[in-house]
Amino acid sequence: MRHRQVKVDGNTIFYREDGPTDAPVLLLPHGYPCSSYQFRRLMPALADRWRTFAPDFPGFGYSATPDFSAFGYDFDAYAGFLTAFADTLGLSRYALWLHDYGSQIGLRHAIAHPQRITALIIQNGDVYEDVLGPKYAAIKAYWTEKTPEKHRPLEEAVSEEGFRHEFIGEVADAVAERMPPDLWKLHWPLMDTPLRRRLAVGLMEKLEANLDWFPRYQAYLRERQPPTLIVWGPEDGYMPAASARAYKRDLPGAELHLVEGAGHWLLETHFDDVLPLVRDFLARVHRSAQGL
Repeated sequence: MRHRQVKVDGNTIFYREDGPTDAPVLLLPHGYPCSSYQFRRLMPALADRWRTFAPDFPGFGYSATPDFSAFGYDFDAYAGFLTAFADTLGLSRYALWLHDYGSQIGLRHAIAHPQRITALIIQNGDVYEDVLGPKYAAIKAYWTEKTPEKHRPLEEAVSEEGFRHEFIGEVADAVAERMPPDLWKLHWPLMDTPLRRRLAVGLMEKLEANLDWFPRYQAYLRERQPPTLIVWGPEDGYMPAASARAYKRDLPGAELHLVEGAGHWLLETHFDDVLPLVRDFLARVHRSAQGL
């Protein structure tokens, strides 16, 4: 794997790259609260046959944190960044991984550039409002009543303990033991700046406006019918099993796997279960693209 930096719209962006330069491409936008680090195992495990790219979004990981006057730090801004990142690296066709915030960002990018998307792999990314999980309660309470008291849980979530809970707070103890503490112990110090804490809270606030995009995400899936693999950890308070099954409303041909015992971060805890599914799916997509 190569660990690189590139200027995108004047900002220094860190990204990870692996695989042969002439191989089909998989683009890997990350989720919250993480960075390209979440794909550190997946990328070399695909590197014999696929070229993978995983950027750190502005304000995350090792990428620059431009001032709010220079970058919007909302889902539109990040979707625009993803396009600019792909353009800067000369990427014109690729499969797209959708996880957590990356699912919202990635689908906005796909709507804007449908001709680029060869396939989707969806890992715990929610686009159906009626099946949002119970963990949304605190965020919904703020949407209903925008007071300092209702806002406080959002602020408290942006902390080392809040990050720790996001990674291990919902899975069984035996599964939590598989989760490396590095995920929050290393990532929290990178996020613990006034600007980064502000943008993290702000993204939670903007989830309300993001609901207006859900029908547009669904319409893209329904109209475009991209080849899709859904690999899902059902032990997820934000996105339970019903959130995964909802995709079948618009993508009846999608391949769906609920990984027993896994939660939101199944690449950390159930990697050996997921990898063969991903490799098989990508191989079939590539063969189909080649007319084989």
